[in-house]
Amino acid sequence: MSVKYIAEPFRIKMVEPLRILTREEREAKLAEARYNMFNLKGEDCYIDLLTDSGTNAMSQNQWSAMMRGDEAYAGASSYFRLQASAKEIFGFEYIQPTHQGRAAEKVLMPLFMGEGKYAISNLFFDTTRAHIILSGGRPLDCVDPRAKDPALRAKFKGNMDLEAMERCILEHGADKIGVVVLTVTNNGAGGQPVSMENIRQVSQMCKKYSIPLNIDAARYAENAFFIKRDEEGYAHKSIREIVKEMFSYADTFTMSSKKDAIVNMGGLIGVKDGSSPLIPAIKSNCINFEGFVTYGGLNGRDLDALAVGLQEGVEDDYLKYRIGQMEYMAARLDDAGIAYQSPVGGHGVFVDGQAMFPHIPYTEFPAHVLAVELYKEAGIRSCEIGSFMLGNDPDTNEQLKATAEFTRLAIPRRVYTQAHLDVICDALINIKARAHEIKHGYRITWEPPIMRHFQAFLEPIK
Repeated sequence: MSVKYIAEPFRIKMVEPLRILTREEREAKLAEARYNMFNLKGEDCYIDLLTDSGTNAMSQNQWSAMMRGDEAYAGASSYFRLQASAKEIFGFEYIQPTHQGRAAEKVLMPLFMGEGKYAISNLFFDTTRAHIILSGGRPLDCVDPRAKDPALRAKFKGNMDLEAMERCILEHGADKIGVVVLTVTNNGAGGQPVSMENIRQVSQMCKKYSIPLNIDAARYAENAFFIKRDEEGYAHKSIREIVKEMFSYADTFTMSSKKDAIVNMGGLIGVKDGSSPLIPAIKSNCINFEGFVTYGGLNGRDLDALAVGLQEGVEDDYLKYRIGQMEYMAARLDDAGIAYQSPVGGHGVFVDGQAMFPHIPYTEFPAHVLAVELYKEAGIRSCEIGSFMLGNDPDTNEQLKATAEFTRLAIPRRVYTQAHLDVICDALINIKARAHEIKHGYRITWEPPIMRHFQAFLEPIK
């Protein structure tokens, strides 16, 4: 292994005890949960990699900022501190807090969408895809073809496929494309970054056809780190300068602040133009769905923690350590011959479940098989990012086939140590050694009509 673990740029002041169940207990818990990882209790998971959303450890500065929380219903000082912090980072004139990212989508997406409308993305993630459909539209994915080959080591595999994007516009008509959503980093493609050049070209095409461009900004800081490290002309620019340029090409952004702003709850909507007609409609939807505009479903203390977290999330030492955790795990998997979306992305390692179980078809969800086996093996909870999550076609109800069958190991920020990462890698190595013994996958016994992976029941196929 050639990659050295990057030491944490912090020291630990408080610990949370963990409980390790026996294998027999874990197998019983899986059966009780109907083999859905979301149905497991958090206390029954030794290492919880279900998501990096809201599972982060906040800093002493964030905790102390929470003590200043102003809980006024309207016009709280916490709101104005968040406004100042977000405007400094993104350079947008209007900032709307919401309680989380999907709430931001619920507020904003209906303003772009409607019956007969389409939305284009470099790869829609589940909640965004759902809000497009719930708003009457249909999502169109135009991810860089390189993202479909996990073994291919190439920079910026999260890019938009510009040729496919333009084909979609011409096929459906520019007036039918309600919005283009550029996700940075590209979660569905394995946390792969988007280059500044690609962001610029997507923006130019949107302007050419008069289509609004929205950035899904959940992991914007990690994306900026990759641009600084890997894109020509950006090595000497600061993360803050890169972020400002990234967002200068967009009209709006939605953000789950529970990722790169390192908080446990929060979301944002940004509008570049302070005189945009979108703003009154955003305010109206926010009041209807979230609460008054100056708190957006959050406590004042949450707003203050978010204001500080936005600043901490763009620190160079933190980002170097953050990406370094992924690279350490990836190097161990390389040594073991375990396939993943390579090169490793920003917020997790996306293990190739289909490569682990090549004999299990996508209709039996091989990446979910790996997620179940990880919990059996070592009490590690992970998440399937593949055909199970993708769900059924909204018009034909047929099972869709995902671009790839990934088991996402999403690493919470500032939470786990090198020893924890070694436990994860050792578990994967053990599963690989016995993967041929697992003959079949899982079938769904019950599912809701949309975003099924949060609630569906499954059973092993005998």
